Amino acid sequence: MSIIKQVSLLSAGCQPWYRDVCDCSRDCSFAYSSTLATYIYKLDDQYRRFKLDSVICEHRKTISAIAWNPHDSNLIASSSADHTIIVYNVAQQKVEAKLEDTKGVPCCIGWCPFSPDTLAFIQDRGPLFLWKYSLQGDSNTGVQPCKDCAGFNSAVTVFRYHHKSFGKIAFGHTDGSISICVQGIKSQKHILYPDERKDGSSSAEQDHQNPVHNLLWDPLSSDYLLVANFKHGLRLVDTQALTVIMTFTLPSIAARISTLAWMSSGPGMFITGDMNVGILRVWTVARSSPLHSLKLKKTGFHSLIAFESDQLSQACSSAKVNSKKTDYISSTSEVCTKQATAAGVTYTPPTGHALCAFSDGGVGLYDLGKQKWVFLRDQGHIETIFDCKFKPDNSDLLATASFDGTIKVWDVNTMEAVHTSSGNEGIIYHLSWAPADLNCIAAATARSGCFIWDIGKGKIIKRFLEHGKSSVYCIAWNQKESQRIASAGGDNNCVVRLVDGTVIAKLKHPAAVFGCDWSEHNKDMLATSCDDKIVRVFYMLANSEHALKVFSGHTAKVFSVRWSPLKDGIICSGSDDMTVRVWDYTQEACVQVLRGHTGPVRGLLWNPELPHLLISGSWDFSIRIWDTRDGSCLGEVKDHAADVYGLTCHPARPMIMASASRDSTVRIWSLCPLVSSLEISILAGKPLRELIASSDAPLSADSMPLLHGTRSKALLLQRGNDNDSKQKLLQRFSQFFTAPGGATNLWNLVDVIRGKAMADMPESYSKGILHIKHLIDSKTSTANQLEMVNVARFGAGGIGTPSREERFHEAANIYLQVGNLQRYCEMMVALGEWEKALAVAPGVSMPYWESLARRRSEQLVSEESDDAVAFLVAIGDVTAIVDYYTSRSKLNEAVLFAAAASAGAIKRTAFSATQTDGFDSPSNPELLQMSIDALAECYFLDGSPILAACCHLAVNDIQKALCKLLRGNELELAVSVGTVLGGADQLVAVAVDYLSQRCEKLLKWNIGVSLLKNFSHTEQALVRLCCRCAASAAELDDLYAHAGLPSLDECLQQAKALRESPADVHDCVKYYLLSTSPEVGLEIGVAFIKAAMSDSDWTVDAILEMVQLLSYVRTQILQKHK
Repeated sequence: MSIIKQVSLLSAGCQPWYRDVCDCSRDCSFAYSSTLATYIYKLDDQYRRFKLDSVICEHRKTISAIAWNPHDSNLIASSSADHTIIVYNVAQQKVEAKLEDTKGVPCCIGWCPFSPDTLAFIQDRGPLFLWKYSLQGDSNTGVQPCKDCAGFNSAVTVFRYHHKSFGKIAFGHTDGSISICVQGIKSQKHILYPDERKDGSSSAEQDHQNPVHNLLWDPLSSDYLLVANFKHGLRLVDTQALTVIMTFTLPSIAARISTLAWMSSGPGMFITGDMNVGILRVWTVARSSPLHSLKLKKTGFHSLIAFESDQLSQACSSAKVNSKKTDYISSTSEVCTKQATAAGVTYTPPTGHALCAFSDGGVGLYDLGKQKWVFLRDQGHIETIFDCKFKPDNSDLLATASFDGTIKVWDVNTMEAVHTSSGNEGIIYHLSWAPADLNCIAAATARSGCFIWDIGKGKIIKRFLEHGKSSVYCIAWNQKESQRIASAGGDNNCVVRLVDGTVIAKLKHPAAVFGCDWSEHNKDMLATSCDDKIVRVFYMLANSEHALKVFSGHTAKVFSVRWSPLKDGIICSGSDDMTVRVWDYTQEACVQVLRGHTGPVRGLLWNPELPHLLISGSWDFSIRIWDTRDGSCLGEVKDHAADVYGLTCHPARPMIMASASRDSTVRIWSLCPLVSSLEISILAGKPLRELIASSDAPLSADSMPLLHGTRSKALLLQRGNDNDSKQKLLQRFSQFFTAPGGATNLWNLVDVIRGKAMADMPESYSKGILHIKHLIDSKTSTANQLEMVNVARFGAGGIGTPSREERFHEAANIYLQVGNLQRYCEMMVALGEWEKALAVAPGVSMPYWESLARRRSEQLVSEESDDAVAFLVAIGDVTAIVDYYTSRSKLNEAVLFAAAASAGAIKRTAFSATQTDGFDSPSNPELLQMSIDALAECYFLDGSPILAACCHLAVNDIQKALCKLLRGNELELAVSVGTVLGGADQLVAVAVDYLSQRCEKLLKWNIGVSLLKNFSHTEQALVRLCCRCAASAAELDDLYAHAGLPSLDECLQQAKALRESPADVHDCVKYYLLSTSPEVGLEIGVAFIKAAMSDSDWTVDAILEMVQLLSYVRTQILQKHK
C-alpha cells in the first residue's frame, strides 16, 4: 500500500503562448493544453455536464499545438518545444505513435482531411512535413517534406487544409501575408499581402507587426478564405483572384481580432473573439459590421473553436417532457427564438457552441443559441507554480505563486480561487504568509523586488527594492516576530528588514543566495542556502554579517533550506547535487545524506507531527518521503509532469500536504496511509498519551510512529476538558487525519442529528450541505438579505408586452367585450402575450388557469428557460420541477424544491392532483429522497464520498451515509460517525472488519485485536485475525492471550479432544487452525463439506460457517506440509 495518495488536483489553465492549443472532437469532447499537459473533457451522459476524463503528460517542454483527428475521435495529436509530436489514444490511454526530432518547434499541426493516418506540421518558414504515423520502424519513418509548400519569405504562424479541394492549403505568416499552395502542383503557390500589393515590396518592419492570427476556409466555397491580422483586422479573401472581397469593420480602432470560427448552423455566419477584452462577435459575410456582440469575460480571447454536436445539443436541451402533443400555442402562433435587433436588422442567434480559451487561462464552452455557459473554468494558473503555502490561521486557504505574475488564494474545500492579485509583477518565485491573523502575503519576484499584498484591501501595500534589479528567490516572514521579513536574492545578499522597510541586516554572501528560513524555536536564528554550496546560520542579535555556523558538504549549489519545526537545531538542505542533507546545529555536522533523486532538489518540507519525516520535491518530477533516522526512502510519487517546486503542510491536518510544479498544477496529498496504525489505535481505544509523545521522547525506527506536534498536543489537552469525550475525540481526530473537502461538513451534520441547534453551529455550516430542517430557513434568510440589499436598486416599472398584429388585438378585445374570456386568452397566447392570458384565465375557471399555466411551463421548458419553474410552483407540480432540475444536473436546486414540498411549502392544487398522466406521481417525501440520492451519487462519482455521505445525513439517513463512506474506503470515518450516531451497528461492524484486515497488511496484529475487542466483535472475527498471523510461537501466544483465546499448545489439545465428537466439528476445526497443525483442520473441514454436499437437500447455510473457517488458513503454512 502506497504511503502517499493524491486526494485532489487543481488543474492548470490554458496556456497563452501558442495558438492552436484547444480543439474539439466529433464525439462531444474537447481538449485544451496548459504548458506541459493536455486536459481532455468528456460529456457525462448521466448528469449532462462536462467532466475531466484524462490528463496527457507526455511532453517535457511547452506544448505548441494540439489537433483532434477528424476521422477518429479517440486520437489526438500534440507537438511541443521538445521537438516531438505525439499521437495519443484517449480511449486506451496510451501513446499510439511518437515522432522525435522534428528539427524545430512545430508551430502548427493538422490532420490531412483525405488521409486519416497522416499528420502535417510546419515550423519557421517550412517546408510542410507530412508524417504517416501508422508506418512502423524508425522514429522518423513516414516523414516526407512537401516541396510544394516550402521556401516561404516569412515564418508561418498557422496553416489550414481546405476541407473539399484536395491538397489545397492556406498559410498565414508573421509578416501578415497569406500563401495558397496546392500539394503536387508547384506552380500553384500564390501570395497576398495585407496591403493588397502583389509586388511584395511592403515594409518588413511594418509587416512583422501585423502577423496573421488565424485563417479559415469558407465551408461553402472552394476559394474564399477568412483572415484575421493584428493590424488589418478581418478580411474575406478570394484566393483564386487574390483580392479582398470584404473588409469587416470593428467597432473601435483599438479592437483587435484574436481568433475566429465559422458556424455551420448559419450559412455565411462566423464568430470572432477580441484580443483585449472577452467580447464574442457574431458576423455574416453579407455585412461589414457585426450582427451582435457578447461580453463573456473581462480578459481577451486566445482561441475559439466552433463546437457543433448533435449529442451535445440533445444533452444540453434534454428534459422530461410529456410525450403527448404539446398544445401550448394555437395554430396561428409563431414559435421562434428570442430576437435581438442590431441597427434595424433582425438577429436570430446561431445554434451551436463555442469552445473559448482566454488570455488569463480560462476555458469555457458557450451555448450561442441560449447565450449561456455550458462549462466554464477560468481560475487556473497558466505557467509554472513555484510555491504554495497554507494560511496559518485559516488552513483551508492555500496561496500559490506563479511564473504568470499572479498570486492566487484557493479554498481547498472547493478548489476555487477566492482571491487573485492584480498581476503584472513578472515572475513570482516565492511567498510567505504573515503570522497569526494578519491577512497579508509577502512575495519575492524576478525583477520587481519584494512586496506585501494585503488580501483584504486587494492591493500591494509595501514594496522592497533592496536587491536592486536582481532576482529575489526566497522570502520568509518570521512567524515568531511579525515585524521581520528576510529575503534571499541574486545580488549575493540576504536582507532582513522590518515591515515598514527599515533594513536591520544585509548579510553578504560570496554568491547568489537562493533560500532562507527562520527557526521556529528561536526567533533570532536564520538559515540561508547559497550558490557556493554552503549552508549558513546567522544569529540576528549578534549584529554581525558573519555566519554563526557554516555547513559544507554539498557538491553543487544549495537551493533550499528548512529548519525542523519539532527538533531544535535540525536543518535540512536540498541541492543541485541531487541530495538532501540533514544537519545538526548543535553537533555542527551532517547527520544524514538522503540519496535517490535524479535531478536537482527544490522543494523541502518537514512534517509538523512526525519529527523524522521529511518530504522533498525535485526536477526529476518526483516527490519522495524520507525517514531521516536511517535515511530510507519510504515512498515516491511521480504524478507531476514536470519539476516539483513548492511543498506545504496543512496546519490543522498535518497528514495533508500540497505540492506545486512546473506543470502548472497544485496537487493535494494525504500521508494518512503512513500513520494508519495510529488512527486505528485511536478507534481501538488506546490511551492518547501512548500515541502522543513528549518533546524529549526518543525516536525509534522500529516502533509505531508517535505524534509530536503542537496540533496533536492541543487535541490531547482538549480531550481532558470534554464532557462528551468519546464523540469529541473521534470528531477531532477524524478531522485531524481526513483531507479537506467535506469532513467538517460531515461532523456538523452529526452534531445537528444529535440535537445541536442552528444558532450554535459554526459559520462554515451554512456554506456546506445543510440538514433538511435548516435548509429552507437558511435559503429564506439568504433571500431576505439579498432583497434588503437590492431593493433600492430597482424601479417600479412593469413588464412591457410588445404589440403584434393589430387585427389580432382588435379581435381579442371584441372577445373580451362580449365576455368570451377563454377565446380572448387563446388569442393572447397566439400573440405571445402570456401574462394577459394568465391574468384573465381565472375568470374562465381555475382548472382552465391551471391548464394554461401548465402549457406555459411546458413551452418554457422546451425553450430551456428557468422561468418555467415559477409556473410549475404555482400549480404545485413538484415532480416536474425536480425532473427539470435533475435533467440539467442542478441537483442542489432539485433537493431544495423537494424539501420545500416535503415541508408543505409547495402544495399541489386539487385540479393538478387529478392529472396523473397515466402513472402514479411520487409523494413529496419520495421526491425528496430521490433528489437526495441523485445528489449523493453525483458527489460520489466525482470522487467525494464524504460529501455524498453528507447528503444522506441531511435527511437523517445514517445507513446510506455509512454505505457511501464504506464504498469510498473512508473506513475510519465510517466507524467514527457510526459510533457517535448509533443505529447502524452492522455497517460499523463491516468497517471495523475491513480495518482489522488492514491491520493484517500492516502487521499490526495487536492493534487489530484491540480494535475488534473494542467494538464487541464475535470470537469468529478474532479467530480469523489470529489464524492469519505469521509470527513466532511466543508472539502468537501473546496475541492469543490478548484476544482471549487459548495458547498454541492448548488449542492443539482441545482440537484433539474434540475430534471424536461430531457435534463439535466446527470448534475442532477452529482449534486446529489456531494450533501448529492447521492442515489437519483443513482436512476435517473439507471432509465435513463433502459430506454435507452429498446430501440431496443440502443448503448453503449448512456449510457456510465451515467455509468461512477454512478461508482463514494461510496458504504458506499449508505449503510447508506438502
